[in-house]
Amino acid sequence: VQLQASGGGVVQTGGSLRLSCAASGRTFSRDGMGWFRAPPGKEREFVAGISRSTFVTHYADSVKGRFIISRDDAQNTVYLQMTSLKPEDTAVYYCAAGTYGINPDAYTYWGRGTLVTVSS
Repeated sequence: VQLQASGGGVVQTGGSLRLSCAASGRTFSRDGMGWFRAPPGKEREFVAGISRSTFVTHYADSVKGRFIISRDDAQNTVYLQMTSLKPEDTAVYYCAAGTYGINPDAYTYWGRGTLVTVSS
């Protein structure tokens, strides 16, 4: 079982990025999917989640209205479209699969992170 996140990079304040997370070794349509991030020197925090089947979404207040999570089960891929990026969005972003929720403990599978740096 593997989750591979990609799409990170350096972007200026106000810019956009789209992160992708490709899953393999498991049919992730059965799972909730989530994105978390770890800002420099801080603990991992919830960013966005999307449930299985009904695709219900939930966002951290800090990204609400700026980020959109989506999934393509045919491609076993989850996305995070990030717009109006701010320096405080700088972090390593991780995708995860498991039970839908905001708690990291709800997720069983984790990918390696992808670094997003927002310059001021």
